[in-house]
Amino acid sequence: MKLGIVSDTHMPRMAKSLPDPLVHAFRKVDAILHAGDWTDLRILEQLERLAPVHGVAGNNDGSDIVKKFGLRKILRFGGAAIGLVHGHGEGGRTATEARALRAFQNEPVNAIVYGHSHLPVLKRVNGVLVFNPGSPTDKRKLSRYSFGLMEIEDGQIQAKHVYYADKNAKL
Repeated sequence: MKLGIVSDTHMPRMAKSLPDPLVHAFRKVDAILHAGDWTDLRILEQLERLAPVHGVAGNNDGSDIVKKFGLRKILRFGGAAIGLVHGHGEGGRTATEARALRAFQNEPVNAIVYGHSHLPVLKRVNGVLVFNPGSPTDKRKLSRYSFGLMEIEDGQIQAKHVYYADKNAKL
């Protein structure tokens, strides 16, 4: 099973449409996970044209998005449990990963996907894959935009980031 991982799209403020590298990659996935900060449900329509979408709300999302997705969930794909959360809360952006880990500390998950910081992260913590895809539209002080791809086979998860320099470039 192949998953597209995205967070912090902040659309339409940061982009009017999904970047071409993301669209091209997500046409080949079985499902898409969005870790919050959609800011507008119209992005859901764009993503649903590519694959089924699962998500959570972030701190910049309105009550309509919170009501639709909630703030935290556990999803199961290919024999693996994935915790999905935005990661916002008490403390600054440097505490985002710690908040994401705490959100699932008593849950048997194989991976935790989070957003909020816009900083790409890929590592393992106590055997759990910890993944932040970064942002496909708001790189802040980073040199490149990013999103993620995950492959799950027999409960084993592999993930990677896809980086690109221009969110408006056409493939």
